[in-house]
Amino acid sequence: MKAKDLSVLKAASTQFMASVFVLGSLQAAQAADLVISNWDGYMAPDIADTFKAATGIEIEVVNHATNEEIMGKLMASQGKGYDIVFVSSPFAEILNAQGLAEPLDKTAIPNIANLYPEASNLAYDPGNAYSVPYTWGSTGLCYRSDLVKTAPDSWMNLLQPADDLKGKTTMLATDRWLMAAGELAKGYSVNETDPAKLEEVKKLLIEAKKTLLAYDDTTFYSKLVSGEASLVHAWDGWCNYGIGENADIKYVVPKEGSDLWIDTIVVMKNSENKDKAMQFINFVLAAENHAWAAENILYKVPNKAAMDSLDKALFEQYPNMAMTPEELTKYELLRDLGNAQRDYSRIVSEIKAAN
Repeated sequence: MKAKDLSVLKAASTQFMASVFVLGSLQAAQAADLVISNWDGYMAPDIADTFKAATGIEIEVVNHATNEEIMGKLMASQGKGYDIVFVSSPFAEILNAQGLAEPLDKTAIPNIANLYPEASNLAYDPGNAYSVPYTWGSTGLCYRSDLVKTAPDSWMNLLQPADDLKGKTTMLATDRWLMAAGELAKGYSVNETDPAKLEEVKKLLIEAKKTLLAYDDTTFYSKLVSGEASLVHAWDGWCNYGIGENADIKYVVPKEGSDLWIDTIVVMKNSENKDKAMQFINFVLAAENHAWAAENILYKVPNKAAMDSLDKALFEQYPNMAMTPEELTKYELLRDLGNAQRDYSRIVSEIKAAN
């Protein structure tokens, strides 16, 4: 879940790159009925075997590290060579706007009925016309309750930390989430585009930088476990990885709120295997299959049947897993910023370059 200037990605995508991307994907497709691109570890490791056993359809799963990586390939190739991609919701919006997302055939996906009503009413794709939400969650503060004198309850506890926390905090480095912390602290939208407000956020985040241990998107929970950090900016599921190793680690959504992030499944318009792609989505949405994500990557899934099937001990160990759809959807959805994304990328570059 990382943000970057997509216009730059498009400009960098030359015809040569497109031919390389398409060739590599088509070679994979020759050995499988479906080519699926997803983050590493985001599906059951044996999903190819279980899906083939259930349907006779062979899949090839390729991994992307970031939204930007797969979006660069999709924009360059117009999606050719890929059947299904997992991307965060603002990027699903972009794929649809670019005419690269195939409308979903609901008759082929009866398990879509397993979704919570709220998950079928999301502003970027009402009625799940072209995407299915796979995981969803919040962003907040993850902290060592045994090392923090007062439990944090505000984004300002991170951005203007107490003296004993200076040098013991980390923030997410990705454009949208770094900016969102400042935007929420100022009472602004996480999709803010007003230049004057963005300048205020930049100034706040430059001052916050002086107090940080690091910007960190991947190892912040490990820093909490080791005690190197005491308070970090975190996605809820990643905080759970820390909680699993140290029960003194807690997660809280600050009083100013959170973004609502959603990772989605999209079928590509140029797929030559759309019927099989719909079968795959239906397979994922079966309660027992979708529950795997909640149990193993510790993110909430927007699938009522799957969540109802979970051992309630999971919610006791990881309290944020018990957050309801009603609670989650009170937070503001991250949306495609359009041309304003370049402003975010520029501002974040300036923040990170500041002394």
